[in-house]
Amino acid sequence: MSKTTSPDAGSAKLSSGGFIRKSIRPVVFILALCMVLSLLPPVTASSYTPAVSTLRIGIFHGSSALASANLQNVDGMGRGYEFGYYNSSRSFVPLDVTTNETRITMMMDRNMYWDPGGASSGEYREGTSGSVVVGCFHIQPDQGYSSFAEAKVVADRYTDGFVRYQAGRYIPLVGQFATRDSAVAAISSRGFSGATVNSGTSNTITVTRTGTNTILFEYENGTTPFGVRPLPIANEKPETWFRGYRYNGGFRYERRSGTLLTVVNMVATEDYVKGILPYEMSNTWPLEALKTQACCARTYAMTTLNRHSADGFDLCVEIHCQVYRGRNQSNARTDQAVDETAGMYVTYNGQPAETYYSAANGGASESVVNVWGTARPYLIGVIDPYEADIISMYRSYYWSVSFTQAQLTQRLRDRGYDFATIASVRVSQRTPTGNVLSVVITDVNGKSQTFTRQSQLRTALGVATQNFSIVGSGESQIPGGIYVNSPAQQLPPGAQYIAIDGTGAAAAVPGGTMFAIDGSGNVTSVDSSGGGTSSDGTGFVNGVITINGAGNGHLVGMSQWGAYSMARFHDKTFDEIIKFYFPGVDITQT
Repeated sequence: MSKTTSPDAGSAKLSSGGFIRKSIRPVVFILALCMVLSLLPPVTASSYTPAVSTLRIGIFHGSSALASANLQNVDGMGRGYEFGYYNSSRSFVPLDVTTNETRITMMMDRNMYWDPGGASSGEYREGTSGSVVVGCFHIQPDQGYSSFAEAKVVADRYTDGFVRYQAGRYIPLVGQFATRDSAVAAISSRGFSGATVNSGTSNTITVTRTGTNTILFEYENGTTPFGVRPLPIANEKPETWFRGYRYNGGFRYERRSGTLLTVVNMVATEDYVKGILPYEMSNTWPLEALKTQACCARTYAMTTLNRHSADGFDLCVEIHCQVYRGRNQSNARTDQAVDETAGMYVTYNGQPAETYYSAANGGASESVVNVWGTARPYLIGVIDPYEADIISMYRSYYWSVSFTQAQLTQRLRDRGYDFATIASVRVSQRTPTGNVLSVVITDVNGKSQTFTRQSQLRTALGVATQNFSIVGSGESQIPGGIYVNSPAQQLPPGAQYIAIDGTGAAAAVPGGTMFAIDGSGNVTSVDSSGGGTSSDGTGFVNGVITINGAGNGHLVGMSQWGAYSMARFHDKTFDEIIKFYFPGVDITQT
């Protein structure tokens, strides 16, 4: 962080007259200003304005779309809901329709029955087999009105009356019936004159009091999705339960296929980041690490806004985008991390940077061009000494995969590669930070194929990262040498080694081949590639290939465990952490 020094007070001349009185206020002001500046976040001049301030987060969609979706105000953090829609600017447009019901359900306008044992708190399913059924046929007394108030006057004449918004008009409706015939019969038995039967369309959404057949409202507006927003209590920011998670913001519902509901959380950017932070990092981690994650998550959202545009929203809630689960795991620490970095983005040349992150890099991150093929000047691999402090804390830091020749051959065939029995596997190229760039696999007929970058290597070999070595391949892992404790910790090649005997006496190890004794008493030679009973360069030792590696994830950008280490053990601030993993970037306050 930059520091601002105070003016040299000793340079002021003390004399009689008004000199000191005239200079004391400016000096005090400058001192105060310097103190304030020293407390401000370490950011550059504002040069970036986010494209949006409200994000569309797809919670259920596609194969996970719902027949019904319950909402419930969190106790003390909501007093019902208002209905409307979100316009093209993502602003909520109210229809002047509200309810003080704290538990409501949006569903398809079809025959639906209540299943109290469904989902996390019961759900409506399509059909009429339950004891509580919501029919999709209704009585329409007249042609409707231009205001909700007018339509409600008519609907309120009946205990089962309600209003539907339909393409700019408010239509009073009465009752819910499972068949058209039963609705027609009700028109006659209830003495309606000139009424018709209305059954909505494939876009209609019905709102009920959860667990009942009481319809509160219906919405039909072509392809414009339905919007629901919780009503606040005083100035308290409302929170809403949905499928076991607590969310800020409003919700949008759309029957994109004419059947099930796509559910989207319409949430302010800062609230979205608060819903990511405790799921992408532990809410007990150091504040500076959490602030680093907040800046990365906020920025990443802006660089991936179009990822799910074909589905009508920006980002999903899974690891494909960023893990987002709302407020359940948020605490004072995670909220503080977001609040103290509010509006801060990681930028490069005035534009948001692609702030990728993964769990751990195994000792070195990787340039994006060597992972996904597209170069970015700030996404370059860096040697990471900080992860060394957290190895014992992250149980899966080191990993290993093994295959027999038959298993590896079958694995490759299952994935569409036409190989005979695999004869050898060798690392053919490493990156400047020591990660694997390419591997050559050869079968017994001499057919070879090169596998490069992350996706091909993971597909072929099942590796967790590009940070690995193949035991017995004859290829030394960068920096090379003899393994100590794990494949990722090596003694430098050519060094003088010292052995300590049982009495504590130390002596230099003479040159030549060294040997190791395992727990079973087996003696094997130790070579620079990790040792084994075979080092013929095929990668197979006694018919088995063993791949040892470190880290977890794509290795591009920030290491989350590295950020933890930098914050906890090295007193690094969030801006220092960001600029270590993303060389050349700025942190811009919007």
